[in-house]
Amino acid sequence: MAINKQIKILFVLCCFLNTSCINKTKEELNLKHKTAAQILGNPEYLAISYGGYRMTSREIQPSLEALKEDLKIMYAMGIRIIRTYNLQFPHASNILKAIKELREENKSFEMYVMLGAWIDCANAWTDLPPNHDIEDEKNNASEIAKAIEFANKYPEIVKIIAVGNEAMVHWATPYFVKPKVILKWVNYLQEKKAQGHLSDSLWITSSDNFASWGGGSSDYHNNDLEQLIAAVDYISVHTYPFHDTHYNSGFWLTPEKESSLSEIEKIDAAMERAKSYAVSQYQRVKNYVNSLGLEKPIHIGETGWATTSQGLYGTNGSYAADEYKQALYYKLMREWSNENNVSCFFFEAFDEPWKDSNHPNGSENFFGLFTVDGQAKYVLWPLVDNGIFSGLSRDGNSIKKTYEGHKDILLKDVFPPKLALTLTN
Repeated sequence: MAINKQIKILFVLCCFLNTSCINKTKEELNLKHKTAAQILGNPEYLAISYGGYRMTSREIQPSLEALKEDLKIMYAMGIRIIRTYNLQFPHASNILKAIKELREENKSFEMYVMLGAWIDCANAWTDLPPNHDIEDEKNNASEIAKAIEFANKYPEIVKIIAVGNEAMVHWATPYFVKPKVILKWVNYLQEKKAQGHLSDSLWITSSDNFASWGGGSSDYHNNDLEQLIAAVDYISVHTYPFHDTHYNSGFWLTPEKESSLSEIEKIDAAMERAKSYAVSQYQRVKNYVNSLGLEKPIHIGETGWATTSQGLYGTNGSYAADEYKQALYYKLMREWSNENNVSCFFFEAFDEPWKDSNHPNGSENFFGLFTVDGQAKYVLWPLVDNGIFSGLSRDGNSIKKTYEGHKDILLKDVFPPKLALTLTN
């Protein structure tokens, strides 16, 4: 026993005398104790939404090795926080396991998770009419229980729990709930924190459309929403100018004063307007929160730009979907959010063909910065040129540029918005 004690003392002394050992110990402690308050709004911790599904059905789950491939790719491009959406599939728990294993292999590997718990109304996703006044308590309770389990199992990784995804916005007709349901579960999680059953540094939010947070029409404003805003640790806002190029196209159409610009200049101007449109929705939420006499951190839980559309956003619609516009939007939103210390969970890392499996060219399948087979879209071409993805692959495919890197060919699929009609009396 005495010999063992002496060996332990010598080892500790060696560590204190060895600078690299001290630095390594500090690094491991910093990774373990990093909090949501430290990483959200920090430009060094870029955020993204992530689903690793390769197939047209979520029943086919990506393997642990496939998830590790994706995590290494995202890490290489500077991502440090990823967002997941639900817990009824093994996907989120496997992501947590994959991150833990990558950390064990490389102590400097740093990746955190905003863990989503899916919330539904009664009769959601069934043949029965959805009942938006009542929740699917069995499903919702299961999601929350799993969120608590994983937050406690992986406290060094899970830094945020999001109660619901676009669960309060009225157009989510198959499943939306009233704010009182989200409030119930947010309060439940906050109580767990107060009782010591969850880390007190874990942040609780709900991730929803800007209108759901009071930034839209007044029919969203009610006492339950006010209580919810007071109860969350921060507000996670969704804003999608891409969709509104069809539904609310006033900001998108080329004004007459820009009609003499070149096609690229028209597109560049339109994307500046799209960025301003997103920022204005963020600001409207902030204004509403402040009108209640409340101060809350506000971050962007989702925004993105699809690169293909066979319908409303392609050449049969608003001409919004292409890789050039996605690259501009990504750059503009990253610049704005970093300058303003706002985390922006860009939607999303990789294309996911299950999103609209009945329409292979539907826009929902193409919000990724990478194609499903791992090609880097235009926004990431500079990173490919810089060798960021050297040695990395997705499903056996090395990371290469789309369009074989030919910008002139890419631009053949890029069109400016239509000209706004001049209104006359």
